[in-house]
Amino acid sequence: MTPVIDVTIEAEEWASLEAPSQLAEDTILAAIGESGVSLAANAEISVLFCDDGFIRDLNREWRGIDQPANVLSFPAGGDAAFAPLLGDIVIAFETASREATEAGRPLRDHVVHLLVHGFLHLIGHDHFGAAEAETMEALERAILGRLGIADPFRESLIEEAADAND
Repeated sequence: MTPVIDVTIEAEEWASLEAPSQLAEDTILAAIGESGVSLAANAEISVLFCDDGFIRDLNREWRGIDQPANVLSFPAGGDAAFAPLLGDIVIAFETASREATEAGRPLRDHVVHLLVHGFLHLIGHDHFGAAEAETMEALERAILGRLGIADPFRESLIEEAADAND
């Protein structure tokens, strides 16, 4: 069963990334395969490529954080095996581009990582505690490895979760 992946490009800056719609589809399909998740027939996933202003508004409205984020995920909820709609992944160009530059990584690789991260949130993964972070990070590494992308973690989600609990 192949999901319906609806990709919308809202910010002109994304034109600098070759074939972002195809990139989103290929990444999500790889994430589905590597994660082993069972999806409902024709499950829908929405991906929005936007700018910092748009994602800042979403972050303020839905999370109470008045600043842009690199990626936001909005899971529809329910069991992925039966849910006709998995949810939305939103990625901001300026933040993603800046992070890629700071990390010395190609923008394309960083966007793939953000798509994988966002998808894992849609299917119920999180990184609030060390055990959850370890599981999610291992899946991200496996999916990115399948796509030929080197391990992107400098500070792991596990370390971030441990620091948050101190």
